[in-house]
Amino acid sequence: MGNVRGFIDTNRKLPKAEPPKVRIQHFNEFIEKTETTEISNQASRCMDCGVPFCHSACPLGNLIPEFNDAVYKENWKQAYELLIETNNFPEFTGRICPAPCEASCVLSINNEAVTIEHIEKSIIEKAFDEGWIEKFKPVRNGHKVAIIGSGPAGLSCADQLNKYGFTVTVFEKNLKPGGLLRYGIPDYKLEKNVIDRRIKLLQEEGIVFKCGISIGEDITLGEIEKEYDRIVLCVGAEKSRDLNIPGRHFKNIDFAMDFLTHCNKSNDPDFIEHHEDFRGKTIVVIGGGDTGSDCIGNSHRLGAKNVIQLELLGKPTSARSQNNPWPQWPMTLKTSTSHEEGGERQWAIQTKKFLSDDGVLVSGLEVVDVSWEKVGDTYSFIELEGTSRIISCDKIFLAVGFEHLTHGGFISNFEKDAKGNLETTNYKTSRENIFAAGDARRGQSLVVWAIQEGRSCAEAVVKSFTI
Repeated sequence: MGNVRGFIDTNRKLPKAEPPKVRIQHFNEFIEKTETTEISNQASRCMDCGVPFCHSACPLGNLIPEFNDAVYKENWKQAYELLIETNNFPEFTGRICPAPCEASCVLSINNEAVTIEHIEKSIIEKAFDEGWIEKFKPVRNGHKVAIIGSGPAGLSCADQLNKYGFTVTVFEKNLKPGGLLRYGIPDYKLEKNVIDRRIKLLQEEGIVFKCGISIGEDITLGEIEKEYDRIVLCVGAEKSRDLNIPGRHFKNIDFAMDFLTHCNKSNDPDFIEHHEDFRGKTIVVIGGGDTGSDCIGNSHRLGAKNVIQLELLGKPTSARSQNNPWPQWPMTLKTSTSHEEGGERQWAIQTKKFLSDDGVLVSGLEVVDVSWEKVGDTYSFIELEGTSRIISCDKIFLAVGFEHLTHGGFISNFEKDAKGNLETTNYKTSRENIFAAGDARRGQSLVVWAIQEGRSCAEAVVKSFTI
C-alpha cells in the first residue's frame, strides 16, 4: 500500500454527526461531510495484509484495498472506477450497509477496522459532485425483460441487463420506485433524494419504470409473459413475523415495517399521510435488530416520552467470545445511532401477553425474564421464577423479523422452498422464462446481498439466451 505505516500512525476516525438532541428534531441525514484529506488519511490505514478478508466478507466482492489505495493517493476518479466495477449503487451501501467488510478487516484482529463504508460513500458522492458519472448508452439486442419489484435487487438486475442491451421495464406496485430503500429505511439514514438521483440516471439510460401497478390486479402475469421474453421477480420478503399471544387483537400493536413505511410517506410531500404524535407516550419495541432500532429513532423524532426495546436474547458481550473468532461476523453488543438518542434496552425478556384497560387499546404487556439453557439434548428459553411483571405503554411495534415473501395472488403459481421462499435453480423459478432474485429468493437479508442477487440473476438471464 502507499503508506506502509498508515495503520500504525493513524487512528480510526468516523465523520462527525449532529448531537442526538439536535438530530431528533428532524428526519434528515445527520452525518457531516468530511474533508477529503481526512478521508485519505483513513484510507491510508488499509494494510498490505496479503490476504484481504474484506473481499470474502463483502457479498459484492468490492475491490476494497485497491480503492483505498487510490483514495490515499488522492486519485479519486480511479477509486470510483474501481468501486463501480462490482457495486451498482455505492451511495446506498455506503449509507446503510452494516459493513461485514469492516468486521473481517485484518486490522480489526487487534485494532479498529478501516472505515471502509464511509470511504465508499465518499468516493461515490465525489463522483457525482465532479460529474464523472456518465450516462451509459446501450446497444439494444432486441430482447425485452420485465422486472417486478424495484428494490435494490430489482434495480441492480435492471441496471445490469440494460448494460447488456436488453430493453428493461420495471413494474412497481407503489407510487415511487425503490422498494424498502424508499419505504422502509428512515430518511435520516437514507434521504430519498439519493434514490431519486439514481432512478433519474437509470431512466436516462433507457430503463422504463411503471409504478402504481399491482400484478394480478392492474395487469396479469400472463399479459406480461406475452410481451416480454423474460421476467424477473424481485418482490421482496414482506411477510412480517407475528407474535401470536393473548391480546394480540388490541389496537396500537403494529408491525414495525408498517410504522416505518407510514413515517417515510409522511416525510414525502407527494403523499397526504401525516405523522403520528407520540408526545407524552411510552413506546415499546419488541425486537433488537436494525428494524427495531429504526423504530426507536422514528419514535424519538415523533416526540415519545419514553422508548423501551425488548430483546429475547441475553445482552451480548462487548468483545468477541472464543466461539466467535475473527473473521466471522462479531456477535457483540452494537449501539446504533438511534440507541445513542435515548431509550431503554432490556435483554432476555419474553412477552407473555398484551394487556388493555378498556378492551380496545393496548395499555401494556406482561413480560418475564428468561435464560437460554440446555434441557436434555436441546436448548430452550426457561422462564425465571418470580420475574413476571407488567410494562405499561401506549403503543407497541413488532420488529421480530420476516418470514418470507407474501404468498397468494400470482405467487401461488410458483414452487416454494422449505422456508417459503421462491424455489429456484440458478435463479430460474419453476415457471418457464421467469427468474427470481433478492429477498423473495433467499429470504430477508442485507441491501448489499440484494444488489449481488440482482447482478447474479442478470447473468443467469443473459445465459438463458445463449444456451
